Amino acid sequence: MKHIIITFLLCLAALRPALACDICGCGVGTYYLGILPDFNKRFVGLRYQHRPLTTHLGPSGNRTPLTADESYQSYELWGAWNFGTRWRAMAIIPYNFNRREIPGGGEAGEKSGLGDVALMGYYKVFEQLTGTSDNKILIHSLWAGIGIKTPTGRYDNSERTNTSQDSPNNFQLGTASTDFMANLAYDIRLMDLGLNVNASYKINTENNYAYRYGNKLTANALFYYKFNIQNRLRIAPNAGIMYETQEKDETQKRYPVAQSGGYATTGIIGLELNAGRLSLGANHQLLLDQHLADGRAIAGNRWMAHASFAF
Repeated sequence: MKHIIITFLLCLAALRPALACDICGCGVGTYYLGILPDFNKRFVGLRYQHRPLTTHLGPSGNRTPLTADESYQSYELWGAWNFGTRWRAMAIIPYNFNRREIPGGGEAGEKSGLGDVALMGYYKVFEQLTGTSDNKILIHSLWAGIGIKTPTGRYDNSERTNTSQDSPNNFQLGTASTDFMANLAYDIRLMDLGLNVNASYKINTENNYAYRYGNKLTANALFYYKFNIQNRLRIAPNAGIMYETQEKDETQKRYPVAQSGGYATTGIIGLELNAGRLSLGANHQLLLDQHLADGRAIAGNRWMAHASFAF
């Protein structure tokens, strides 16, 4: 019980407001993990994410002739490999599709290509299985990880030079910077009812164009329940909340970008299925509260789907 209390307080502490980077859902955002597929040794899979965004709004959040409707889609090849009982390596390789439309007649555009590849290493701090007084099984575990995001996605500096220097710099396939990540993943389950808590912090560095995306904190908590059907199919509906917060981007090591930074709170509802080595899942992310880019950007509801195979 002492382990449970200390770990839960630690994860809640990670939910405090902190410095963070672009959370508008674009190709240069961070990497949402959620509930991992069931696997013992290793898995590989494909994820799809869709994130809409409206930018270049007026000072009061109204649409103007320059307002752009943007969508950011990504296909991610991802996987993980356990080494022994305590070590895990994970990789995420995204391929992004960005699209921009300006109803007022401005220049539209599309971009597609490889995004920024992320590599993570995890260590299992503990895993404990105990029995309760009414003969129920309680199991919980904590994983801690660090990682690196590599500058493999293309960065187009003309996106900055052709617009106001205070405008959002979201319409990119990558950041052109090497960034670093830290993550805590805690899971506690009483029989088939569980709670999964993730907190990640991403430290961004300045790229070769003297632009630095702000650091980013992402934290989510998901309740789930596993239904076991004839020991062949496990269905786990889940629901929870995610919070993201960011500082403003920065140029030339000292000038903040006015239309950047902010926070967003998102409600999540999803479903995970597992049949043998095959896992499928999807979730819908509903924006509950947000203040992005000094009120000049509004993120829309997002959704994600994935399929993975354990081997």
